[in-house]
Amino acid sequence: MNRDLHVVVLMGGWSSERDVSLTSGRGVAGALRERGWSNVTELDMDRDVATRLTELKPDVVFNALHGTPGEDGTVQGMMDLMGLKYTHSGLETSVIAIDKELTKMVLVPGGIRMPAGKIVESESVHREDPMARPYVLKPVNEGSSVGVAIVTTEGNLGTPIGRDVPGPWHEFDHLLAEPFIKGRELTVAVLGDQALAVTELQPKAGFYDYAAKYTDGLTVHICPAEVPEDIAQAMLDMAAKAHKLLGCKGASRSDFRWDDEQGEAGLYLLEVNTQPGMTPLSLVPEQARHRGISYGELVEQLIAEALQ
Repeated sequence: MNRDLHVVVLMGGWSSERDVSLTSGRGVAGALRERGWSNVTELDMDRDVATRLTELKPDVVFNALHGTPGEDGTVQGMMDLMGLKYTHSGLETSVIAIDKELTKMVLVPGGIRMPAGKIVESESVHREDPMARPYVLKPVNEGSSVGVAIVTTEGNLGTPIGRDVPGPWHEFDHLLAEPFIKGRELTVAVLGDQALAVTELQPKAGFYDYAAKYTDGLTVHICPAEVPEDIAQAMLDMAAKAHKLLGCKGASRSDFRWDDEQGEAGLYLLEVNTQPGMTPLSLVPEQARHRGISYGELVEQLIAEALQ
């Protein structure tokens, strides 16, 4: 690979996941420089991003953005119009995968088991339960468990529910309500078209929310997960199939819940992340290491696919 190519690492922005994106981007840029890439520019996205990219004239953009507008197709569409090559998924895939309902419309007919759910008006959850407890409430198009609440008979875990409670829900007119799937939290990364491994996530308290994902010491990662071989294979197959059905490029990560009392029938895919984190605590680099792929090699593989 030509390490003299100009790589712009696009990161930051103004989403709720800005800090994580900055950490991902700095890690990517540092890894490239360590591997001899001589022309790497870190770009913290602002509203003049198109002008800056025009000035910088990159050979390829490493998209290290998380959340909107870097993960929902907005930035992808802009770069398509500019004729730029970039890592990870394109416009159509990004639009679908960021929206949990659209994702179900693609994956469930393809044979992927996902929890049944329904869209509800945000204001209505203050008046009545949208379904029998326990259930999960989440924004339709946010990642990293931002704004997720698990509502039980005792109350709720995660984002507090209330008209006067500060929080991300006030930004959304509608929420997705899904039955709560009890059991274990697991995830599978896909690189190219190959599922890498299964990781079990064991939060030390509460559930695997934004803080548990990105705060060192709050969650134990078990890779490979200690699950029966047939269950592990089922998750690997489902993640690879979801990646293909959605048309993902580069890396994706599929998140699962598994009710181990029901065997394979208790296995549900929750969502697919098309811009997985690249921080020291992130799951794609961890699973890549398990498969003998270093962080720097992972970054270069993503760039190589973008340049094809």
